[in-house]
Amino acid sequence: MRFARNTTMSMRLSRKVCLRSAVLGLAVVLSGSPAVPGQVLDKQKLLDDQTFWDNRDWDWYKANLPFFECPVAALNTTYYYRWESVTKHLTYGSPNSGYSFTEFIDRPFWSGTYGAISCPAGHQFYEVRWLRDKRYAQDYGRYWFKTPGAQPRRYSTWLADALWAVHEVHPDDAHIKALLPDLIKNYEGWEKEHFVLEVGLFWQTGHDDGMEININSRQTRDRVRGAPGYRPTLNSYLWADALAIARIADLAGEKTVAAAFRSKATALKSNLQSKLWDSRRQFFLQRYKQDETADGYTIKAGSLTYETGRFAGNPHGREEIGFVPWQFNLPDPGYEAAWKFLMKRDYFFADFGPTTVERHDPQFLISKTCCVWSGQSWPYATTQTLKALGNVLQNYRQQVVTRVDYVKLLEVFARTHGKAGKPYLAEAADPDTGSWEGHDSYNHSEHYFHSGFNDLIITGLVGLKPRPDDVVEVQPLAPEEWEYFALDDLLYHGRRMSILWDRDGKRYGRGKGLHILADGKEIASSEHLERVTVQLAPAADTVTRHPLHVNFAVSNDGGYYPKVTASYVNAKAPPSKVNDGNYWYHLSPPNRWTCEGSRHDSDWCAVDFGTPRPIDAVKLYLLDDGSRISLPGKFELQYWTGNAWATVPEQTRSPLEPTGHRANVVHFPQVETSKIRAVFTHGPRGRVGLTEFEVWGRAALPVTPEAAPAGNLALNPGDRIFPKASASFTSRFDRLKMVNDGAISFNPTPANRWTTFGSPNTSDWLEIDFGRANEFSRIELAIYDDRGGVQAPAAYIVQFWDGQKWVEAPNQTKAPELPVGGMLNEVCFDKVRAAKVRVLFVHQGKARSGLSEIFVWPQ
Repeated sequence: MRFARNTTMSMRLSRKVCLRSAVLGLAVVLSGSPAVPGQVLDKQKLLDDQTFWDNRDWDWYKANLPFFECPVAALNTTYYYRWESVTKHLTYGSPNSGYSFTEFIDRPFWSGTYGAISCPAGHQFYEVRWLRDKRYAQDYGRYWFKTPGAQPRRYSTWLADALWAVHEVHPDDAHIKALLPDLIKNYEGWEKEHFVLEVGLFWQTGHDDGMEININSRQTRDRVRGAPGYRPTLNSYLWADALAIARIADLAGEKTVAAAFRSKATALKSNLQSKLWDSRRQFFLQRYKQDETADGYTIKAGSLTYETGRFAGNPHGREEIGFVPWQFNLPDPGYEAAWKFLMKRDYFFADFGPTTVERHDPQFLISKTCCVWSGQSWPYATTQTLKALGNVLQNYRQQVVTRVDYVKLLEVFARTHGKAGKPYLAEAADPDTGSWEGHDSYNHSEHYFHSGFNDLIITGLVGLKPRPDDVVEVQPLAPEEWEYFALDDLLYHGRRMSILWDRDGKRYGRGKGLHILADGKEIASSEHLERVTVQLAPAADTVTRHPLHVNFAVSNDGGYYPKVTASYVNAKAPPSKVNDGNYWYHLSPPNRWTCEGSRHDSDWCAVDFGTPRPIDAVKLYLLDDGSRISLPGKFELQYWTGNAWATVPEQTRSPLEPTGHRANVVHFPQVETSKIRAVFTHGPRGRVGLTEFEVWGRAALPVTPEAAPAGNLALNPGDRIFPKASASFTSRFDRLKMVNDGAISFNPTPANRWTTFGSPNTSDWLEIDFGRANEFSRIELAIYDDRGGVQAPAAYIVQFWDGQKWVEAPNQTKAPELPVGGMLNEVCFDKVRAAKVRVLFVHQGKARSGLSEIFVWPQ
């Protein structure tokens, strides 16, 4: 194995590799003059070349993406589609947590805070490290250790390695060193929970590797969570994590820690190679942790896949996870024979593959239902395999696989990204047809962010190999027969880099061959696609300092504030969607508030912070479906002075006119206000809609959300006897005490709700007993609606106990008039005095009703 570690450019006179601009690049930096980056590609043209766009925020793309082109249209389209799909999963969780990323387009009950799941986090970090604004990746790094409810060990992942990978692109010693104690603690957690000292390896189930039903678990009594074993996956991840922690400890001057983790890595590597490699099948396999008995067969603890049990002696049993050790350059030389199986149709290769299990395995199965990993094409694993293949080609001396194989498999992966003629990605594909059937759940699997692609383009095809020193190392895997490719305006170590291949020298006007530019100045070139290294003059300051700007409007933590209200409420598109921290524009699945059905000429949407906030920018993510929901003729931005609405002064808008499918950004001198609203004048084509309403301003962290107003008679956040909630029926999946604990959650996670799911009744009631008589005249109901078994009721009625019977509260006025899920529903009535109040819910058809919270107010 050969690893490129030299920090000077490889001089090969026969290939005419030259450094003609390196000195000039250094002079620019040393002089202190501002470098003017030289843009090579026409960014707008490349964006216009694609026709799939949902998010058309050209300004954001131009400010954040490295732009790419090559002769293969599918690679270009998939590259830009994957960047757009990142924006659908980009989540602003809270002012204190900042940005994170979801795996699914929804936030399923097994996800952590704000919908993040640790399983794909490594892939996600490797992708988003290439965004110019490193805040996205750095916030996400802090998220896993600083945000309550994050679950860094819920699934196998390589967090420390991934954070080091971010550091190699955007060096920031202070940031990475600050996370060292957390990374050590996380690793120790893995050791405590999963390390077996006698074996010297970590055990894991396929389920918690993200591979629920697999060829090992299918031989046990528990097909979904069975077959704990020593797998190539988690052991490779934690080997990489141990090395990353050692490197971070080096930066921090923690020599003892660094030595300890290098020792862990050495031992783990030795045990993985000696205990998980099968010399007969020439592959890395799972070794069972314990005896497993099922269907009259016994698998012995310590045996490899198919060494014992029903399929004892079978020559197959190879899973795609056997390539994972090379994802991190773990194996020593001598194991490369495993790669002979990758490109053969009798083993892993397929038109939309690779397959997760070799083709002639006795348990090979292409499933029409989810979570079966015995043959399906799985983008998560495809990413790992391509990353591993790139490493083998760039870092190992071998003759088993070639650059042609890499490009062929990358094109297969790009071709797999498709549905109905448009780029698309769901959970798993049929490896022979590319169909997502059975693995494409509505409002769940769309544009699935559980894999990578663009990192493979950048580090593999183009060949930029990130490293912590100021050496640019490029080793392209693209074929020399290609006429051209370019990666342009990529921020690397604080410098804007461009890597160009121009076979005849006519496309980019810089001569034939490979050219590497920093801030528009050529620093190296070669006539051929070969490994090139060159010293990069350090930027004046590679650490971008962000002002402490936070989004005050977002509401994901269960508080009463920030609170969104609107002049018009559409039951299918409630206003609570506009401050959930996510945005996208497509109709299916929706994430929107709209005025469809409004009879007004204008409507407004407002955010109430509950307390004055210093704000200086607003972003309105406007919808434009082409009809029914379309752009406003204009919009006004107003703030609350304390007694009236006033126009926000000195606004600077980008773009100048309302534009759909993108953020409409409004900057203004700082104002301090407790409320802000956008007033929309409807256009001629339809009614207005938003997918997100962000309000930005400076703040010192932590930002404390304003508490709910005092006086809520229903509130019982602890275990006091009163106020006491009771109900005619409570679902076994929910908790009655959550209905008056003060927290609101309209999402499946975090679960904070009472529902009547499973009730045999057509109507049910919820009662609050105050313990003594109180006067009240208003109730707010945070109606829970999962658009399935629990939905907004058809109707509800407020009743109070007059001492002998339940009586309807007089003159009830409801806003909105009909119940709407996912928002606070308010009912006002003539003041009554009673010791008990209840709400009677009339269920909507076969669905049942539920609340996240009830508020009872004296005024």
